[in-house]
Amino acid sequence: MIALFDLDGTLTDPKTGFTRSLQYALDKLGRPVPEADDLTWMIGPPIFAGFTQLLGGPDEVQEAVRLYRERYGNVGLFENDVYAGIPALLQHLQEKGIRLYVATSKLQVFARRILDHFELSRFFSGIYGSELDNRNADKRDLIRHILDRERFDPAGAVMIGDREHDAIGAKANGLASIGVTWGYGSRQELHDAGVACLVDAPQELAEPILTRTATMPRRAATP
Repeated sequence: MIALFDLDGTLTDPKTGFTRSLQYALDKLGRPVPEADDLTWMIGPPIFAGFTQLLGGPDEVQEAVRLYRERYGNVGLFENDVYAGIPALLQHLQEKGIRLYVATSKLQVFARRILDHFELSRFFSGIYGSELDNRNADKRDLIRHILDRERFDPAGAVMIGDREHDAIGAKANGLASIGVTWGYGSRQELHDAGVACLVDAPQELAEPILTRTATMPRRAATP
């Protein structure tokens, strides 16, 4: 059985590096620079969409993303913390025979470097993210891409994440989803997006994953 994990707000807390890199980009553009806590709503959604909303339109978005990546790619991605209990959770799921994948709107190259740095890559059969041209930044497109590449049955898979985009992407591709509340989405946001259940701590996540994947109906994979 299969479990797909979001990265930011689910496996790691990216707040420090992410918000500092946003502030760096805004400062370089000569724009007002909000406090870090006023930028956390951008953790999770695609970065181009976030900057479009933050800047009030598409003007300067390409340059803002370039500047953000300039700092994030060198410094910000390591200003990050693995949530307590995540390595043990991944180890347990792997031992139970669950195949694990990362599905993040973050650039795939950044996701790989983060997971390598924190020694989490070893738990995952694949690490998937967006491309420099913004392909697969939308979780609906990303999960569809993973299904095309990995050829597993969506009825035997579950998506785990902290934002509505994770649940929406899962539903669009026939996967169930589990919402985690230690990240940056509200309980109401996750509930409204249609998650099967909410989990409040990494130590409590194994049971709903194992229960859900064990009881999902099986059907032949798409040829």
